[in-house]
Amino acid sequence: MMSMSASLHPATEEKQRQQALSERPGPTRSLSASTLRDRLSKLAATPLVNVHVPNPVAALQSNVDFVPAQIPRKRRVQMLVVAIWSTMIVTTTSVWLILCSFPPLWPLLALYYMWSHFIDKAPTHGGRSSHLFRSSRFWRYFADYYPASFLKEADLPADRPYVFGYHPHGIIGMGALATFATEATGFSNAFPGIKPHLLTLASNFTMPFYRDILLALGVCSVSKESCSNILKSGPGSSITIVVGGAAESLSAHPGTADLTLRKRLGFIKVAIQHGADLVPVFSFGENDIYQQMPNEKGTTVYALQRKFQSIFGFTLPLFHGRGLLNYNIGLMPYRRRIVAVIGRPIHVEQCDKPTLEELTRVQKKYIEELTRIWNAYKDTFAKARLRELMIID
Repeated sequence: MMSMSASLHPATEEKQRQQALSERPGPTRSLSASTLRDRLSKLAATPLVNVHVPNPVAALQSNVDFVPAQIPRKRRVQMLVVAIWSTMIVTTTSVWLILCSFPPLWPLLALYYMWSHFIDKAPTHGGRSSHLFRSSRFWRYFADYYPASFLKEADLPADRPYVFGYHPHGIIGMGALATFATEATGFSNAFPGIKPHLLTLASNFTMPFYRDILLALGVCSVSKESCSNILKSGPGSSITIVVGGAAESLSAHPGTADLTLRKRLGFIKVAIQHGADLVPVFSFGENDIYQQMPNEKGTTVYALQRKFQSIFGFTLPLFHGRGLLNYNIGLMPYRRRIVAVIGRPIHVEQCDKPTLEELTRVQKKYIEELTRIWNAYKDTFAKARLRELMIID
């Protein structure tokens, strides 16, 4: 006879276990109508986007000062003209490379290359200045963008040659271009009989098509041969040298006027050798049209820039300006007023081999005249200056 304590049938045990689990108290899954309504209302009020994650579009709009939609047509054209000139090297190089992709054009391109590099001597013989091109409306829009102008302090008789010393260099020297390479500011009307030639690095004349634009503007090489050929071409001939050069561009910060001039005697020597009067030019606002990365002497950035300059002959300032559609991010210059004050001429006596003492004496007079210009106009054209004129090297 089976004992009452014997195990139950397995199916019976499983049935009892399921019954015990169903009777165990636990969280109920049933919701009343009011509770369900409260939970749904809370869910609807909860934002779908995490409030702790910033909106990238809103962040961009808060940091970028976009150009408003309603801008006068004239200002848009001015901006477009400056953008075209700012990218002219890239544009002309791209056109050259595109033309090189067509084999039927190779003979013509080869002839142009040979002519421009080995035959054409215009960069060192006065260029091919075109008054029509210099006077075109394109350059008037270019000058009006900043706007750029000049202030004449004295008449310059056209019976002798002249050497204009332009200060400061700035990042690119837009004021020098507008004043001495175009008629947008009225140079020829103010100085009749004076033939201006803005000088630049000889390497700029190795770039296809871009070189021809420079030559049409009367821009020439800054080599010693070029200076001599122009000044010997007759009365009224003139050259404009941006004296500080690449080294000074590293000091081009808004609100400052730090000039690299103390050791620059070459342009004075050229003037004395050819009996050319020296004319100092100070361009107020030239340093204000771009922002440059901090690069004080002693920093790694400054050391790298000077090393680059010593190897390649030019430097690369780390700068920024505005863009086509915004006011604070891009590589276009800011709209800042540029006024080039053309000072009084310093007469020099012609001498083929001037001594160091003579060079130093003339340089002292030149610096005094440049300082006088600064002091006379700084409160008019440099009200927002951070410090006074400094000659740092």
